[in-house]
Amino acid sequence: MPVKKAESKTKKAGTKGAVPAKKAASAAKKASSPKKTAVGDGFECKVCGLVVSVIDDCGCVEVCDLICCEKPMKPKKVKAA
Repeated sequence: MPVKKAESKTKKAGTKGAVPAKKAASAAKKASSPKKTAVGDGFECKVCGLVVSVIDDCGCVEVCDLICCEKPMKPKKVKAA
């Protein structure tokens, strides 16, 4: 009785049902430069709740970060005095 060799069915790896890799969302969005701090701007500390209002412009060319409780303060709308 003759013996038949089993045919091996090989699949091509990664060709069927492959999903292309998604591009990083951050790469798709352009990074906007932070706004320069100006007179009248307000900032709040999310740790202790301190609110600061800018009353005098520092004149720096670059953006200034206000730090409280070792963390950057977040912009907040403040009431006009």
